[in-house]
Amino acid sequence: MAILFFGLIIGLHEFGHFISAKIFGVKVHEFALGMGPAIFKKKKGDTQYSLRLFPIGGYVNMEGEDEESDDEGSFSKKKWWKKLIIVAAGAIMNLILGFIFVTVLTCMDDLIGTTQIHSFYENATSVQYGLEEGDTIKKINGTNIYSSRDISYALQRDEDGIYDFLVIRDGEKVELKDVHFETKPADNGHNIIIFDFIIVGVEKNPLNVIATAAGDTVSIARLVWLTLFDLITGHYGLNDLSGPVGTVSIIAETTSQAVASGTGFDMIIYIMALISINVGVFNLLPIPALDGGRLFFIIIEAIRRKPIPAKYEGYIHAVGMALLLLLMVVITFNDIKNLIIN
Repeated sequence: MAILFFGLIIGLHEFGHFISAKIFGVKVHEFALGMGPAIFKKKKGDTQYSLRLFPIGGYVNMEGEDEESDDEGSFSKKKWWKKLIIVAAGAIMNLILGFIFVTVLTCMDDLIGTTQIHSFYENATSVQYGLEEGDTIKKINGTNIYSSRDISYALQRDEDGIYDFLVIRDGEKVELKDVHFETKPADNGHNIIIFDFIIVGVEKNPLNVIATAAGDTVSIARLVWLTLFDLITGHYGLNDLSGPVGTVSIIAETTSQAVASGTGFDMIIYIMALISINVGVFNLLPIPALDGGRLFFIIIEAIRRKPIPAKYEGYIHAVGMALLLLLMVVITFNDIKNLIIN
């Protein structure tokens, strides 16, 4: 089941590239799901469809993608805006899938959460430092808060349990410095923040379900950037990252628990939304060998009105791919080590 879910996310990403390439008349030599040796191959028209042994990725091999080509069906011969759509389509499909998962998750909730505090749990720590019932939270540690999910994410990013809040109280902006929350240690060495207040919930309707799902999708996408910043600044280390092995393990464990208990399927959907949106956003980062790196070169082409020579772009993507593969090896080793220890 876990491999099926992971394969769905990767397969849909590659399908986005594939179908947009076909729409714009680009010749596709191969549409592959998985990596490594082919276990199934079938050719139809100009395209070979293959299923490969290792379910950790996939690819679409287009004419003229990484080299010059005089073929009219070449990727390199297409207008820059068509190339931009083809390259971005994979990530867009992942974001759409993530939005669908989040919409399903929102529909499963009894009420839709807001950013207003309804009440506090007994002996709540934060109420002692200035938070009040009826406060509408606008910022936490300078981060804008647009949804209830943003509140959770903002509190999770800090481990000392001390935050600066900006709230709306009786129509006025109120700044609250050094609001404390209780913390407790987690197994991974980090602290868990005790969420000690309850937010206001509103009745669902089609409009606020869609609006909330869209906002939560944006919040999860923004979390990718914030997490990347935390990684660069040393808040997280490589041991906190997971690759395909760790991701499949998490999905499998969550699925097993949900089946055994008959509950928890909302957590499965949340994890799938998180992974799908993460894949979409991460692929848009301007890193060589990723879709975002290719988009960067296409934007330069649009500005210069001519493409950068394919061989130079190829060199840059090759170096980027080597570094990404090295990172993947390190993360996969870490995943396997954690599986053995746990």
